[in-house]
Amino acid sequence: MGFWELVVIFVVGLIVLGPERLPVAVRTVARWIKSVKQFGNSVQAEINEELRVHELHQNLKKAEEQGMNNLSPELQRSIAELSQAAQSVTHSFKPVEPPPEQDKKND
Repeated sequence: MGFWELVVIFVVGLIVLGPERLPVAVRTVARWIKSVKQFGNSVQAEINEELRVHELHQNLKKAEEQGMNNLSPELQRSIAELSQAAQSVTHSFKPVEPPPEQDKKND
């Protein structure tokens, strides 16, 4: 709004409301405008947050789809070594059968 538009609104408000009620009306309208702006800002922030979460989710899906194809050779070797170590640990701890008990009667 331009300066002259604000002057016209002020003069009309002064005529309609009078000098006693005009400051109260201006404060009330200012509060409404402030609350509408705050609501708009909160909605905008929430939408931006949802868009960011959605983008992160899509990037995570892409990374899962690509799998380990894009890993560096050093990292692939490390993963292979770790999986071999894990397999050797699981194979070395197979349950051992107890030795057969001998009859004590034969002693």
